Amino acid sequence: MSGPRRGSFVRDNGLSLFFGSIFLLALLGQALTGWAAYNHDQVADGLAAVSLLGYITSASFGVDVAENWQSEYLQFLLYIWATVWLVQRGSPESKKEGTEGTDSDKVQKVGSGADAGSPRWAKAGGVRTQVFSNSLALVMGAIFFGSWVAQSVAGLAAYNEQQIVQLQDPLSWTQYVWSAEFWNRTLQNWQSEFLAVGSMAIFSVFLRQRGSPESKPVGEAHATTGATG
Repeated sequence: MSGPRRGSFVRDNGLSLFFGSIFLLALLGQALTGWAAYNHDQVADGLAAVSLLGYITSASFGVDVAENWQSEYLQFLLYIWATVWLVQRGSPESKKEGTEGTDSDKVQKVGSGADAGSPRWAKAGGVRTQVFSNSLALVMGAIFFGSWVAQSVAGLAAYNEQQIVQLQDPLSWTQYVWSAEFWNRTLQNWQSEFLAVGSMAIFSVFLRQRGSPESKPVGEAHATTGATG
């Protein structure tokens, strides 16, 4: 039996291409508007304006990008982990009640439960299968941690630039990551991500979007869990 029919590259990868494109456009827009705002502040402080290249390689731009990235990847990391063990009755974002946990090898198609189309590491068993079984969370966690470190380093540099301009003592990295400035910026992003994910889990119980796999079928009962349209 032949496998699923493949379309063109663009059709087969439309979702990732769409979001990749608007990500780049948004990043470009952030760079241009941030550059204008940064130079406005530079001139107001009696300092020289910087080039676009100088701005996008600056700590100011770096911290703004990194703090958003780390909050997004934290959101997905926690959601991936939480949906293994927790359920939300009636949500298509949730497993069915009573199926909490990591499932059997047969359900997950690993080891002896693997089939002909299973990835090689799913069939291998041992450490390789354990790593592959948690690879999504591991990669999300690594990107989150790397972005968090980048945010702290770039944020420290940007903060100390302002400290020097204001004739105040710069902070060490340890002092900065324990400061109200750092956690105010960080928690602003975290709370909005947690609100968005929680809202999606609850709203999808009672609301529908026809044709979306993130929604139940329009006529599905509110109490049905795990069904997608």
